[in-house]
Amino acid sequence: MSEAARRIAVLVVLPPRTLLLDLAGPMEVLRIAGAAQERVTFAVRYVAPASRTRCSIGLDLSGTEPLPESIAPGTVVLLPGSSSRVLGFEPDLDDAAAEARIVDWLRGAVRPGHTLVTVCEGTLLAARAGLFDGYACTTHHASCARLAALAPRARVLENRLFVQDRDRFSSAGVTAGVDLMLHLVAEWASPAAALAAARTLVVYMRRGADDPQLSPWLEGRSHLHPVVHRAQDAIAAEPARDWSPETLGRLAGASPRNLARLFRVHAGMTVTDAVNRARIALARDLIAQTDLALEQVADRAGFGSARHMRRVWRLFHAAAPSSLRAKVPVSKGP
Repeated sequence: MSEAARRIAVLVVLPPRTLLLDLAGPMEVLRIAGAAQERVTFAVRYVAPASRTRCSIGLDLSGTEPLPESIAPGTVVLLPGSSSRVLGFEPDLDDAAAEARIVDWLRGAVRPGHTLVTVCEGTLLAARAGLFDGYACTTHHASCARLAALAPRARVLENRLFVQDRDRFSSAGVTAGVDLMLHLVAEWASPAAALAAARTLVVYMRRGADDPQLSPWLEGRSHLHPVVHRAQDAIAAEPARDWSPETLGRLAGASPRNLARLFRVHAGMTVTDAVNRARIALARDLIAQTDLALEQVADRAGFGSARHMRRVWRLFHAAAPSSLRAKVPVSKGP
C-alpha cells in the first residue's frame, strides 16, 4: 500500500432488521474498490445500539461496537435501511426503542465535516434526526410519502436512484445503494476503481438523473461484453497510441469488422469515437493540470496537431480547450 494513500473512515450504523442488501451491496463496492487501487483505503467500523442485530433474512449480526459518544471529523457515516419484517421471525417489540436510540444518537453525533450516506429507509431514520432539513434527499419509492411527512423541511425527490446534496447522500435503496457507492468511489478514489467494482459485481455503471454525467473514461462502459471491454481497457491505458483496427482487434480477440459491430451494439459508439473520447479526456486532464502548450498537449494525447485536437474537441465540447485554463490552477508539466 502506498504511504501517501488517503484513509477514509467509514462508520456503519446497523438499525434493527437491517436490510442485508442495503448493507452488503455498498460494502462490497468498498471492499473491491479498496483492493483495485492504492490511492484510497477504507477503514470500516460497524456500530449498533445492541451487541446483536437480527438482519432482514433472519441472520444475527454480531461483533458490532456500541454507538460511540462522538465521531471523528471527516468520517463517512453509512446508514442502511431496515425491512418491515424479518424472514422467519415475528416483529421484535424492542426494535422501536433501538431505532429511537439511533435517532437520538444521530441528532447529537453527526456534525458539519461528516459525510452522511443513507440507503433506502436509512434516510427515514436520518430524517427523524433532522439531518435532511434543508437538503434534497430520496428513499425507496414506497416510502417517499413517509419521508416527506417526517422531514417537511427537506426536499424529497422521487424517481431517483440517488441524490447528492452537499455532504448528504441518499439512495432509493436495495441495489440503488450499490449505484450510490459506485458514484462515491469514483469521487473518492477514481472512476477506474468504480468501474472495477462494477465489473466484478456484474452491475452497470448508472447515475441518477440529477447527478453529474459519467466521466469520459467511463462513457460507453455500461455493458458486459468482454471483447469490447478489452478493447476499451487498451484504449484507456494508452489513448495516444496509433490504434489501427487490426492492432485493436488482435488485442481484443476479434476481427476489425466484428469489433466495429460490437462497439456499435454494446458501447453505442464507433471505435473511432471511443479513441477520440479517450484522447480528449486525456487532453482535458493535461490542460487542467499542467501548463503545457496546446501543441504539446495535442502531441501527448495522440493528435497530430493542436488544430486536429481542436477539430475533434468541438465534437464533444462547446467551449474551447483554453477555457479550462481560466478556471483551474495549473502545475508545472513534467
